[in-house]
Amino acid sequence: MRKLYLFLLILLFTLTIYGQKGFHFLDKNQKHARLSFRLINNLIIIPFEINNKKVSFVLDSGVSKTILFNISQNDSISLKNIEKVQLQGLGKGESIQALVSENNKLAFKGIISTNEKVYILLKDYFDLSDKMGITINGIIGYNLLSKFIVKINYKSKKIDLYNPKKYVLKKCRKCEIFPIQIHRRKPYIYANVQLDTIGVKTTKVKLLIDSGGSDALWLFEGSKESIKTPKRFFIDILGEGLSGIIYGNRSRIPKIKIGSFNIIEPTVSFLDTVSSKNARLFKTRHGSIGAGILKRFKVWFDYPNKQIMLRKNASLRGGFNYNMSGLDIVYTGKQLVKQKDEKILNTNYNKQFNSSNTISFATSFSYKFKPTYKIRRVVENSAADNSGLKEGDIILTINRKLVYNYTLNDITNILQEKENKKIRITIEREGEKKTFLFRLEKNI
Repeated sequence: MRKLYLFLLILLFTLTIYGQKGFHFLDKNQKHARLSFRLINNLIIIPFEINNKKVSFVLDSGVSKTILFNISQNDSISLKNIEKVQLQGLGKGESIQALVSENNKLAFKGIISTNEKVYILLKDYFDLSDKMGITINGIIGYNLLSKFIVKINYKSKKIDLYNPKKYVLKKCRKCEIFPIQIHRRKPYIYANVQLDTIGVKTTKVKLLIDSGGSDALWLFEGSKESIKTPKRFFIDILGEGLSGIIYGNRSRIPKIKIGSFNIIEPTVSFLDTVSSKNARLFKTRHGSIGAGILKRFKVWFDYPNKQIMLRKNASLRGGFNYNMSGLDIVYTGKQLVKQKDEKILNTNYNKQFNSSNTISFATSFSYKFKPTYKIRRVVENSAADNSGLKEGDIILTINRKLVYNYTLNDITNILQEKENKKIRITIEREGEKKTFLFRLEKNI
């Protein structure tokens, strides 16, 4: 009888834990969890386990679904209850076919969900792994953010998740709390943008809070009468969505104001009407505020109470840079490189007789896998385009330094460092090495 009673207690505990909907602390008494993240191109990368398989996800407040992609035949993720669906996103293309899987287990750092719905893309339409130089397996947003109060510290690269039943946002002198609207499982905030350099008139806009967008600000032309591209702009590829490449005009505006926070001269991308067609289904949306601005704050997402808290950090007044080369460079895998290793051998002879040190070198060679990069696209009439660089060129060196000694983040920083900076790139094209020179051009 005692054994049966014990079994029933264990069964009841198991049903309580696994019967909970959505993400929760595995220990019901736990109030808080903290994890470190990687920040690449302003995007937050967090480690997850899906059905006990380790993966990396982008934390993206701009997505309503948990999406899995970049899964190869070698990945042993067991997915359950799979059906075919159609998904539509920003871009000019048609909707794409995907799979949906129910009742999956996602877990990290003492937090778990055993009934997650996951959408699986058979192709990485976002191309995130190539853009970021590391393997990215998916995107997660509302399903996680809605269950906790989530604090993101971009400076320390830490995320804190609090039990909303046991934690209340603490007011601080340098913080401001803003109401947010949750529409179709996505958060929106009001802000004021100054679009004209003459005068101080501002326009009130409703913006999607998009931690998965690396840019500072997107605005939709035509969504309000006064929203239109400034005179100084250049046509750019802003990114890729489920439905194809997203095009728009890259420019700069005098100011965006969120509460009492003034953000001066942010870069802004004005989306064309075709690319933003699906976003306009929410008729009162005027654009997105991305990680290029969010990273200038400590951010508390409080979905349960429909609010967000911001506290500025030292980078709030910093400038907004952008790629001034016209090059879209991506990671293309690894190559085996022969590397020379030298060890310094320092032999000290009898110090009491004032003997000098003898230094010798021991040379050996090793083979290591190093990253490779190529040019995926070149913006027409850009500095790189005018120099003669082309799509598909394999990059060998940048400013005389072997390219495999750079991370993709390093390359991004070089191409947006300062106006008129000289860039020397050696590439391989159809088996032939060529070197091109150009200077970074400030167009806005």
